[in-house]
Amino acid sequence: MLKNILPRGRSRSLNRTHKIAIAGVGTLGAAAVAFTAVPASGQTTTSEAAPTAKVAYSTKQIQDVHAGVTGQLAGASQKVSAIEAKKEAAAKKATAEKKAAAEKAAAKREAKETTSRSAKRTEVKKAAPKSYPNNLDGWIREARAILAKHDIPGTYDGIHRNIMRESSGNPKAINDWDINAINGIPSKGLLQVIPPTFKAYHVPGTSWNIYDPVANIAAACNYAADKYGTMDNVDSAY
Repeated sequence: MLKNILPRGRSRSLNRTHKIAIAGVGTLGAAAVAFTAVPASGQTTTSEAAPTAKVAYSTKQIQDVHAGVTGQLAGASQKVSAIEAKKEAAAKKATAEKKAAAEKAAAKREAKETTSRSAKRTEVKKAAPKSYPNNLDGWIREARAILAKHDIPGTYDGIHRNIMRESSGNPKAINDWDINAINGIPSKGLLQVIPPTFKAYHVPGTSWNIYDPVANIAAACNYAADKYGTMDNVDSAY
């Protein structure tokens, strides 16, 4: 390029004016051509500067992206809430079932204990029957309790009246002078019962001893009920 600038026939020595002109030309060339770094091969490449593209700015796309992200976050939050709600419901259900099972077990234990207590009370009652005093009043009342179990009639007064007439309340009384005694089967006990009658009308649950006051009363009342309807209807020797 320097050759084209210098006029023909002139000296190749450059004066100050020429240098300024050359500098100006170099500056103009630099504005048009861009030099690139020299690669390792030592070759130099140049390229023309690409025109600057215009950038268009808009908030619409950013808003859409923001809305999309917000929607995703909201959806994720709803899923998390749903999962938490399910967990809470499952926990409540488990707690309710556990409570119901505990209450059922407690009720079952209580029922078992109640049954056990009831059985023990029954055993105690069976083991300890009602006691009666060992006297005429107690003998009559105990005999009547046994008679009631076998539907054998006889009031307290009717039994007491006949005992007082027959033996005066002596359970060891024995008749050794009447016809039964003459025949070898004397009347014995509170209500003067002969042995065959005592054996035939013996009441279950009483002694087989004819002198036992309760057994004697029971057998005599059973005989009187069969022959007279009840001991209350007996007013003399029977």
